Amino acid sequence: MTPHQPLPTDLRHRVAELLVVRASGHLGDDQRRWPRWELDNANLQRLLAEGVGGVILLGGSAAELRLRTGQLQAWAGGRSLLLCADVEEGVGQRFEGASWLVPPLAVGRLHALDPQAALEASERYGRCTGREARAVGLNWVLGPVCDVNNNPANPVINVRAWGEDPTTAGALAAAFCRGLQSEGVLGCAKHFPGHGDTAVDSHMELPLLPHDRARLEAIELPPFRAAIEAGVAAVMTAHLLLPALDPERPATLSPAVLTELLRRELGFGGLVVTDALVMEAITGRWGAGEAAVLALEAGADLVLMPADADEALDAILAAVETGRLGLERIEAARERRRRALATVAPPETTTVSAPVGPLSTGPDPADRQLARQLVRRGLERQGGPVKLPASGGVNLVRVDTALVSPFLGATAPALTLPEAVGFRSCLLEGRSPSPWRADAEDPAGPLALERLGPGPILLQLFVRGNPFRGSAGGGQEPWAAAVTQLLAAGRLAALAVYGSPYLWEALQPLLAPDLPAGWSPGQMPLAQAELLGALGLGDASSRGGFTD
Repeated sequence: MTPHQPLPTDLRHRVAELLVVRASGHLGDDQRRWPRWELDNANLQRLLAEGVGGVILLGGSAAELRLRTGQLQAWAGGRSLLLCADVEEGVGQRFEGASWLVPPLAVGRLHALDPQAALEASERYGRCTGREARAVGLNWVLGPVCDVNNNPANPVINVRAWGEDPTTAGALAAAFCRGLQSEGVLGCAKHFPGHGDTAVDSHMELPLLPHDRARLEAIELPPFRAAIEAGVAAVMTAHLLLPALDPERPATLSPAVLTELLRRELGFGGLVVTDALVMEAITGRWGAGEAAVLALEAGADLVLMPADADEALDAILAAVETGRLGLERIEAARERRRRALATVAPPETTTVSAPVGPLSTGPDPADRQLARQLVRRGLERQGGPVKLPASGGVNLVRVDTALVSPFLGATAPALTLPEAVGFRSCLLEGRSPSPWRADAEDPAGPLALERLGPGPILLQLFVRGNPFRGSAGGGQEPWAAAVTQLLAAGRLAALAVYGSPYLWEALQPLLAPDLPAGWSPGQMPLAQAELLGALGLGDASSRGGFTD
């Protein structure tokens, strides 16, 4: 078009279709866990009435989410919305009452031992996620992660990846995608063109990937090619700088990455969605409005979580009105969105007075069995049962923060099982008094044991890559020195590591073969119960109510 052509009178509504805003899965404003990012209901309802085309949700139970998604559809006036969530580890990862599965890297490690079993597990994983997503009213799952986690220091990908090599990551991500989309739910391969080999968290700053094109072709791109070949509906961009492709703009804002590489060279014809533009790697440099315009100019179809939805909408509208963005670009993105929505199963809607529906009594028995099987297949252990303390011991639990740990509530097996046999729990997290000695050269070791009290110590470490943490989960903490100190003092009763395999692999060689110890890739209550049960704490009847 040219600037002299008349623009449609509903231009603002058309532009708004390309925004995906963040909201709580809870119904009430006072229940929002992250009000900084989650719109209140008044603004959410207003934006949906203006045409906003998608909502990303977090928080609440599966039953409440069914009500919430129905509410959002009603506020949209019957228009089809993209309703999505980051449920990379099953719907239960974000919404209580659904299946919470092991992190994908657990299946990736199984692939090295039994490739066929891993492929079958990945497809079942996808079907379970898709079936439960549809049951709660979601039609878009922001997965699979197609990043190759070949950097153990990666602070944000880590166990979210399906593999540590491109062959494994590609095969399992594709199998997951086939299973997921067979249930009538859209998938999303992320984070293009590959976020696995970074040591910087893009939620906090802009990572740089210095590899040349040959290296990208060998490592980063194959899993995305596999997902595209499997028919993945969408691809999410990565907030990282690749000088070999574009020395000035990160992938999310780069025509060289999104249009030339993804569209033309890889032949992807589906939806391209940005990673959350609220992340500091983008919004800290370009602002909400300019970042949204640059992303659409680069080749994105959907703008996910702009720092300010109104500012982003106004900026895109102004760019079209001035001719900076052609109307044909907006219409092409809208058409891809329409085609994607045409492939999904009808959205689940409900009201408070509706009959009880799917997931009302928890996951399907087959999905419960899948969750347990995956936990057990991923578990590693050594030594005999934990020796119970004669007169009390310490259950020292390391966690990023107890305030936002859905896996570590008051009834979590990591707390209740040790406490039932005489260990007193002590949580080590950012707001706790430091257990570390101020003098790193202290010959007594890094832990101030006198602050923990007497008795044998059961050490439980919850470590994995998590956004906004800046490290790969405890990677900067001296746990090798602490374990050596506890062994020398004769106080280490047992060690349990949940999440990252890399810390477990660093600590296990320090242990005598008969010392009770183990690793589980999962951190959820089921994983805690299974690992502690394998170490002799608790029995099947005490493991969170789970049965085969």
